[in-house]
Amino acid sequence: MPVKQISILGTRGIPASHGGFETFAERLALYLVPRDWQVTVYCQGEIGQTETVENTWRGIRRIVIPVSRAGALGTMEFDWKSVKDAAQRRPALVLTLGYNTAVFCTYLRWQGITNLINMDGLEWRREKWQFHERVWLWLNERIGCWTGNHLIADHPAIATHLATRVKRSKITTIPYGADAVGEAERGPLKALGLQNTLYGLVVARPEPENSVLDIVTAFSRRVRYAKLVVLGKYDAEAHEYHRQVLGAASEEVIFPGAIYDQSVLRALRRHAHFYAHGHRVGGTNPSLVEALGAGNAIIAHDNVFNRWVAGPEARFFATEADCDMHISALLGDPATARAMSVASTQRFESAFRWDSVLAQYEALLDRHLDGAGRRGQIRPASVATIVEQKTAFDSHTPVASGPSVIVSEGRMEMAETKVD
Repeated sequence: MPVKQISILGTRGIPASHGGFETFAERLALYLVPRDWQVTVYCQGEIGQTETVENTWRGIRRIVIPVSRAGALGTMEFDWKSVKDAAQRRPALVLTLGYNTAVFCTYLRWQGITNLINMDGLEWRREKWQFHERVWLWLNERIGCWTGNHLIADHPAIATHLATRVKRSKITTIPYGADAVGEAERGPLKALGLQNTLYGLVVARPEPENSVLDIVTAFSRRVRYAKLVVLGKYDAEAHEYHRQVLGAASEEVIFPGAIYDQSVLRALRRHAHFYAHGHRVGGTNPSLVEALGAGNAIIAHDNVFNRWVAGPEARFFATEADCDMHISALLGDPATARAMSVASTQRFESAFRWDSVLAQYEALLDRHLDGAGRRGQIRPASVATIVEQKTAFDSHTPVASGPSVIVSEGRMEMAETKVD
């Protein structure tokens, strides 16, 4: 019987401190260890660190790989060193989270190591990237489709998009997960002046594709006798978009900054009258799933990604006027907000609980472990370095497939070749 052995690449590492893939890697590793898996997670070390360090955290092997520079180049250095190290150790399976440097995964394929790739979202469609960055991401998405032994999509629409590149049988859809937010004390809200106040919540990076300006402007159209709490780092001097969001806000909009204290976040989520989600590019967005887990009434940007995640009982907006209308309706009709809250909880329970998500991952890994052969224990390696991959996805427009989409929303006029 093959050794149940997996190495996880593509994140900054664990314990998680950055959310998203880091949180997922931690949850999956902690789930697998008591089920007799040998789990290794590659972690990005500090600049100036001279040697690869190996240690154990809660039964998980951590391989901490040094990098010589910060930023995107440091991430690429880490990813490449991680791939080389994993190839030398020859684990039974590799799980790569994200495709931003999928070109390096060709080395794993060449070495005959089974590599499952979580293809995240349509990162190349994000507005913040420059043209050459979008080309890089688009190419790596295509390379990831070719070099991965199996692809994981976190949303049916992402799976449909990937099926334009590879056979559908090569793709498995497993969404992102979250913990349910049960009871939460209102005490942490006091410092924000929200202990006895009706409020809505926004948790998003202040970027145009997250529609933060639309939500803030819609809320600020009229006096609400309620608050809108917008979490995130805002620097009006350094970023024009931040300045626009802050300038559009009425006195009823609160910007408390980025909050990492989980007790405060849980309280904010649990007691919010509604959650406004403006993401336009993406698959199963973690913040939206967490809002469902808190039983929030959802007002979300109208796109195929959000509609599937939030479910039919949520409210959706395509324009600022739509958003204004839904906010007014929920603030003026508590009964409807309560009914939507119940629907959110039901949607969460049906698809996004961690225990269900992680069980699906283990079943997929088991299936591919049987075909990966018997490779024995992970061998020590002399060289290493780290991984860090991030991704995003969301879009109101249909998913297209080709470099032309990077420039415009037009269709690409070239044949799509499917591969195994």
